[in-house]
Amino acid sequence: MGISKIYRKLEELRQSFLGEIHIDEATRLIYATDASAYREKPLAVVMPKNKDDIKTLITFAKENKTAIIPRTAGTSLAGQVVGNGIVADVSKYMTEIIELNVEEKWVKVQPGVILDELNIFLKEHGLFFGPETSTSNRCMIGGMLGNNSCGAHSLVYGSTRDHTISAKVILSDGSDIEFKSVDNKEFEEKCKLNTLEGNIYKNINNTLSNNINQENIRTEFPDPKLERRNTGYAVDLLLESSPFTQGKENFNFCKLLAGSEGTLAFTYEIKLNLVSLPPKEKALMCIHMESLEDTFKGNLIALEEKPVSVELMDDIIIELSSKNTEQQKNKFFIKGHPKAILIVEFAEEDKEVLQKKLGNLESKLRAANYGYHFPVVTGSDIGKVWALRKAGLGILANIPGDAKPAPVIEDTAVVAEVLPDYMREFKEIMVKYGKECVYYAHIATGEIHLRPILNLKDKKDIELFHDIALDVAKLVKKYKGSISGEHGDGRLRGQFIPLMIGEQNYKLLLDIKETWDPQHIFNPEKIVNTPKMNTSLRYKPGQETRMVDTIFNWDKDQGILRAAEKCNGTAACRKTEVVGGTMCPSYMATRDEKATTRARANILREFLTNSPKENPYDHDEIYKIMDLCLSCKACKSECPSNVDVAKLKAEFLQHYYDAHSIPLRTRAIAEISKINALGSIFPAVTNFFMSHPFFSKLMMKTLGFSEHRKMPLLYKTTLDRWFNHNKKKLEANTNTPNKGKVYLFNDEFTKFNDTEIGIKGIQVLTKLGYEVIIPRHDVSGRTYLSKGLLRQAKKIANTNIQLLKDIITNETPLIGVEPSAILAFRDEYPELAIPELKEAADQLAKNSYLFEEFIAREIDAGNIIKEQFTKEKQKIKLHGHCQQKAVASTMTSKKVLSFPENYTVEEIPSGCCGMAGSFGYEKEHYEVSMKVGELVLFPAIRSSEPDTIISAPGTSCRHQIKDGTQRTAFHPIEILFAAMILE
Repeated sequence: MGISKIYRKLEELRQSFLGEIHIDEATRLIYATDASAYREKPLAVVMPKNKDDIKTLITFAKENKTAIIPRTAGTSLAGQVVGNGIVADVSKYMTEIIELNVEEKWVKVQPGVILDELNIFLKEHGLFFGPETSTSNRCMIGGMLGNNSCGAHSLVYGSTRDHTISAKVILSDGSDIEFKSVDNKEFEEKCKLNTLEGNIYKNINNTLSNNINQENIRTEFPDPKLERRNTGYAVDLLLESSPFTQGKENFNFCKLLAGSEGTLAFTYEIKLNLVSLPPKEKALMCIHMESLEDTFKGNLIALEEKPVSVELMDDIIIELSSKNTEQQKNKFFIKGHPKAILIVEFAEEDKEVLQKKLGNLESKLRAANYGYHFPVVTGSDIGKVWALRKAGLGILANIPGDAKPAPVIEDTAVVAEVLPDYMREFKEIMVKYGKECVYYAHIATGEIHLRPILNLKDKKDIELFHDIALDVAKLVKKYKGSISGEHGDGRLRGQFIPLMIGEQNYKLLLDIKETWDPQHIFNPEKIVNTPKMNTSLRYKPGQETRMVDTIFNWDKDQGILRAAEKCNGTAACRKTEVVGGTMCPSYMATRDEKATTRARANILREFLTNSPKENPYDHDEIYKIMDLCLSCKACKSECPSNVDVAKLKAEFLQHYYDAHSIPLRTRAIAEISKINALGSIFPAVTNFFMSHPFFSKLMMKTLGFSEHRKMPLLYKTTLDRWFNHNKKKLEANTNTPNKGKVYLFNDEFTKFNDTEIGIKGIQVLTKLGYEVIIPRHDVSGRTYLSKGLLRQAKKIANTNIQLLKDIITNETPLIGVEPSAILAFRDEYPELAIPELKEAADQLAKNSYLFEEFIAREIDAGNIIKEQFTKEKQKIKLHGHCQQKAVASTMTSKKVLSFPENYTVEEIPSGCCGMAGSFGYEKEHYEVSMKVGELVLFPAIRSSEPDTIISAPGTSCRHQIKDGTQRTAFHPIEILFAAMILE
């Protein structure tokens, strides 16, 4: 059937489909990849709302001879959710926790429930779902069932399969059934059914009752002692159940469904077994090893002490984490330059037992001469170590250039006892091909994630991608291991399943697929009938990386395209407000994939790579996907791959505007400082028109701003006028002895609107003994940066660097009031500097401080003491600025606000406030802006006591808080000013 005819039918389908149907090019492109090396543009993308939508979709697929690809978070590493059919994304609507039974320890969920959110919900009941993946803050139960996911604690909790009690599914004929445990009599009754369900039971009965099949399965499948085995369909596990093996547990098709990757049925409800929360006494021993070989043997010693987990990180991961802003702080326990670190976790009810195990392990390792440093980590620091380990996959994308650690053999597993020998032979394969490899993850269970460094744009390496996989598959077979331990077969490993389990067993899998899904509706070409594993890759063979004109300096990434390509699809940008973090606020508010950092990086990559235009930025599809980016900068630090979409967006917009006219609103926002400069000649007149209901409404409507907003008013004077008028008085009031000279950056927001904060900042610094100077400088350029007018921003940046380079030093720093303005010196200026000013820009970045950072520095130096502030009690709630979180830290704000003796500060666990400069003012963004605020920030403020002070360093944040809660938020400067003892 022609594509256009199917699209017409999809349009007709909307009438009976409650969810969403998308056939536009942009959506199809952002769903063309997952976290794997594969790329295939789907026919369409749909978001079903319930099982009726799924049934409708199955009927449509049958009638139109197309396929359905079930998808949750799209974190698949083997290409499981890549294909040319209809992607059915359940992550937006099918997210309900349906029922919890605390006494019987089970929960029923829809497939789109996020693992961490489930465990947060269960925690108050003393329960949790055991299997824990490294992507737990965004992966979903449906995907975990599809892949039979495990995680770092599989030593204790096994895999998803081990905890799946039952599943409700829609079969390929549209029938609605439940798979669960059945006894022998029930099994016989199922076989008698004259339905597709009956055929499925009859097929497995005929297959597993056959003595030859039984012998083949037991001979050829992976070692049954290996817990992590996901090669093909789990007929080996079904064989070890009643009625096929006497005395075993009842038959349950969920064991087959787990790991079937959506190829057999569409699951819409899952019943899970729960376990009690782990013991509270926990500790990690982070063993620093001098060689990888020592880790393989040291792991066996660690296992003797019955830990709950043993994980591996090699030196490449450790080194790359140094370049990740978010992960740098998590390296506190690392000493020297270990070749690898074994992270061994113990959890016990008795602290003495815990200490004994730690002592025994260190003694045994020292006796065997394994390891040189054995730090023990406890308390909240445990989470930091695990965060570093979990970030491994994303961090790997930070290796510069086109050669990256490739997802090809990263899921092999063998029993731990043979791991040293297996790894010795594996290294011989790497030597044979002359390739380096990254080693990390689940060493306790014999599954080390192995990633050889390959350039999958290069034809030679694309062939090696296949050849290495084949050689390693043969090695895994030799050791009776599994080529898929937890990441699934998908497109990546399906080709090698006949080798792994034998041709006769493979035919059994083909027969199962044919029985369950005769028209191959469900996720075809995964597990069985897969194409060659090095086809349909993300990059075309021999593809050259296109070099395109830019204004920012992208040399660090070797060009803007490679900066976008750093996104490997691990989807850390799909975190929600329940889990925490700032990235990505518009996704948190909308739950749309198109609002993720991943989608924005992918859409830019697609067009910069494939656009036939001379200006490859000139595509409306990119504009639409970039539109909901708030430029909060959270991705710069929270994305494990450090994909800075705010920077990518700014670069894109400038070139997009080169092909289109700059909108009036965009120009007005960018030039707001010039508009305010004119208005400040007669501020009272300007404010009259800005606040008058008629004129204000007219202006807002003309510019495309939301009528629900109020424009910031001008102060009665500008900060520089006030400063020049009061200079002599300030000098007279300066406390002695003088503590040095500081330069205040009079940013465009403080100069015209938040002037009173600037005045108080100057007074605070003066009273504390510092000479304050406002140097000659231009605006920060933040408004130009946020609206993508980069050429003007670059001129401003270089002007400021030139004006300030000779006066700003460590002893005479530059201090800023508004985070987004002063942090431009630290973040964007070095990448906008002309070559001859690059060194000066770097020095300026090092000596530019937020007001709170400078005060915190001086507190640490003993130059500011508590006696200078009140002893009255005060509670403060702090909302940190997004760019402060991404480029600096909110710790200094907390430190300064809690410096007065009886001041206590609680940081609101909010992400972005939702205003994000002009974003929240813009008519089309107002609703999303307020949704972002309502996620965490607004409720936290509304629940605060009236006498609790709300603090927010950002001017946009303070406006958003006022609009959303009617509470006034104060800059830390204002709070510190009020706390000072004035003599």
